Amino acid sequence: MDNKKFRELKTDILIIGAGGAGLRAAIEAYDAGAKVTIVSKSLLGKAHTVMAEGGIAASIADVDNEDNWKVHFSDTFVEGAYLGDWKMIEILVKEAPDRVYELEQYGALFDRTPHGKIMQRAFGGHTYKRLCHIGDRTGLEIIRVLEDQVLHRGIQVLDETIITKLAVSSGRIIGAVGLEYMTGDFIAISCKAVILASGGCGRLYKTTSNSLESTGDGLALAYDVGCALVNMEMVQFHPTGMVYPESVKGLLVTEGIRGEGGILLNNKGERFMKRYSPKRMELDARDVVARAIYNEIIKGNGTEHGGVYLDIAHKGAAFIKKKLPAMYDQFKDFADIDITKQKMEVAPTVHYHMGGVKVDAETYATNVKGLYAAGEITGGLHGANRLGGNSLADILIFGRRAGIWSAKYALHLETGNREILKAQLQNEIKRINSYLGSGEETSQYNNGKFRIYELSDALRQIMNEDVGIIRNANGLHNAMKVLETIKNEINNVKISGTTKYNRGLLTMIELENQLIIAECIIRSAIERKESRGAHFRSDFPKKYKKWLKWIICRKKNGRLSLYTSPFKQIPKRFSFIPKEKYS
Repeated sequence: MDNKKFRELKTDILIIGAGGAGLRAAIEAYDAGAKVTIVSKSLLGKAHTVMAEGGIAASIADVDNEDNWKVHFSDTFVEGAYLGDWKMIEILVKEAPDRVYELEQYGALFDRTPHGKIMQRAFGGHTYKRLCHIGDRTGLEIIRVLEDQVLHRGIQVLDETIITKLAVSSGRIIGAVGLEYMTGDFIAISCKAVILASGGCGRLYKTTSNSLESTGDGLALAYDVGCALVNMEMVQFHPTGMVYPESVKGLLVTEGIRGEGGILLNNKGERFMKRYSPKRMELDARDVVARAIYNEIIKGNGTEHGGVYLDIAHKGAAFIKKKLPAMYDQFKDFADIDITKQKMEVAPTVHYHMGGVKVDAETYATNVKGLYAAGEITGGLHGANRLGGNSLADILIFGRRAGIWSAKYALHLETGNREILKAQLQNEIKRINSYLGSGEETSQYNNGKFRIYELSDALRQIMNEDVGIIRNANGLHNAMKVLETIKNEINNVKISGTTKYNRGLLTMIELENQLIIAECIIRSAIERKESRGAHFRSDFPKKYKKWLKWIICRKKNGRLSLYTSPFKQIPKRFSFIPKEKYS
C-alpha cells in the first residue's frame, strides 16, 4: 500500500482552484510575466462558479439611472450587518463596472435592454436593479469566457489533483504537495507564491447548493500554515433550494426568480413575506427571507415535502423560458414540474460562507509571506450577510488583484529551498499512506459499523441540525461533542485500495479538513452571543454594539485559538450610510 512515487513541477505562481477567482487571477499573473500553474480538484470548466445564476452586481445604471457606487456601498455594508471591511467594499463597488465591461470584451453575451444596453435585474437587498446577467446562467458564461482566455495563453492546468499540504520555509511559501487521482502519484510543486481560490465549505452541511468539491480544503490548508480565519460563524442560507426529489435536495433555485417577479406562498396560499418584510417582501436580504421561510415551515405552514411555494407562473410561459431557461429545465428534468404552470417547492439551503481567510484589502495577501487568496475562501468583504450578485463581482475584482500582487511579489524572488520541499513531501506521503490498510473501512461509532462516508454524513447531519439557520448554546455544544467523537473515530478507520482513484481516501482527506473548519465555525458561533446577519441565536436574539467585532481563529501550539479583533471604524466620508440600529 505504500506508494512513494512522485513527480516534481516548478512554477512561479501556483493557483489552487479553477473557478472564477482562480482563472481571473491566472490571467492577470500570466500577463504580468509570471509562469502560472492552476490546480483543479475536479475538471477545468466544472467549478462551483457555474452554479451562480442570478448575475453580477455592478452599478452601471443601464436600467436604473439613479444607481451609483455609493448606493451599492451602502446596500452592501448595511446588509452585511455593518461587519464588512469598508475598504474591501469600496474597492468592490467602484471596480465592479469595469469587470463587467471586461467580460464583454472577453466575449460574454449579456442580456440586453430594448435599447441595446446591458440588462439588469432586481435582487434581494439591492436598492436598484443592479445585476448584470446572462439569462439564469451567468456563472457558466463567466467560466466559459475566462477558460477561453486561460487556454489561449497556454496556462498549465492540472485536473483532478488535490493539494494536501502547503510547504513553508523561513516563514514564506516555497511550494505545495498534491495527489493526482488518475495516477495515484504525489506531486511536489515548487513555487514562489500560492493563490488560494478553492471556494467555500458548503459540503459541511447535509442540505446545500454547493458542488461536491466545496469541502473547505483551502481553508484547512491556510489554517495549517498559520493564517488567520475570520467570521467563520457566518454561514449563509439561501432562501430557495429544491426540496425534492431527495437526490437534488438543496439544489439552488436562483434568486433571479424572485428578482423577475416570483412570489412566496405558504400552504394556505398566503404571501407570507407581507408579514415579515412588508416593504421589500421577497426581495429582502437573504437572511431575512430564509428565516421567514424556516418559521413558516416549523409553524406547520409548509408544503407536502417540507418547503414553501415559489410561484412565477403568473409571468407567462414566454417570459419564463426567455428569462429563466435553466430553472425551467431544472424543475422539468428533476421534479417533473412545469414552472410556467405550477408552483415550485423550496426551502433554505446552505449556500455561501462569509467567513474565511483574513487578507489585506488592497493586495489580498494573507499573513503568511507569498500566500494570497481570492473569492469565497476569503473573509471580511461580505460581513455577516452577502448580497446576491456580489460574489461574482468579488471573484473577478479580487481574483484580478491577487494575480497582480502575487506576480509583483514572485517575480523578484528566487525559488525556495527544494530540499526542504522534498522533505515535507516525504512527510506528506507518509501521512496520506497511513490512511490505507487492508480489510473493511470501518470504525465503531454509536456501537455500529460505519464506513468513512458514514462518518462524513454524521458530521454533515449534526451541522445541519445544530449549527443551522437558528442556533443556541445547547445545540452548538452538542455539535462539539459529536465533532470530538468523529475526530476520535476517524483514527480507527483504514481505507482499502491504493492512492489511485480512491474515493474513500479522498473522503478521508476531505473529512480531516472539514473537522478543522467545522470546529472553527462551531466555536465562533458559541463565542458570538448575539444575532447578526446570517448568525441567529435563539438564546441571544438581539444584536449588540459590543459585538461589532470580528472573531479570529488561529492555530496555536497545534490547537485552535480564538480571539476578537476590534472592528475597523468606517471613515467620516461614508456618512451617507444609515446608522446601525440596536434594539
